[in-house]
Amino acid sequence: MYFLTEVYIALRDFMESGGPVLWYIAILVTFMWALILERIYYFLFVHEELADSIRGRYLKMSFKTPWHKYQAKSRLISEGKISINKNVQLIQVCIALCPLFGLMGTVTGMIEVFQVMAFTGGGDARSMAGGVSKATLPTMAGMVSSLSGVLVMIWIKNKVEENELLMGEYVTHSYTKGDK
Repeated sequence: MYFLTEVYIALRDFMESGGPVLWYIAILVTFMWALILERIYYFLFVHEELADSIRGRYLKMSFKTPWHKYQAKSRLISEGKISINKNVQLIQVCIALCPLFGLMGTVTGMIEVFQVMAFTGGGDARSMAGGVSKATLPTMAGMVSSLSGVLVMIWIKNKVEENELLMGEYVTHSYTKGDK
């Protein structure tokens, strides 16, 4: 219990020293990681079931002409690709916004430095240090958050591309789980 209290105090002090922009970055990162974890969960546990479901629906269909068969296959492949790509662009937007929020923190921190300089004439280095801290911490937090998202996004994009390519085989049942 003592450990959790120490973690809470350290986190609270960090958030206070970085200014209010850090809270916006924290909210954005929480949202981004919720989406990332949903995609990881999808690829690890749900995608195979979806592929089996699509395959079962395709095999139960009867077709009058080859054109109907092609259209049904195209529709099922499209449904699978939509499921595979769900939230990927939203994650990429969150990754791109993290450094921008950090830049916003830099600007607000520098405004504080300039206000201190205007009131004290620029001679109070200790007062300016607080503003510089509020300028650099959000920048660092935004960049680190974005970098963590980029690293996981590489894995997600690889899984998306791999499963999009295999979606045709999933539908026609020429792909089995052992083929990976």
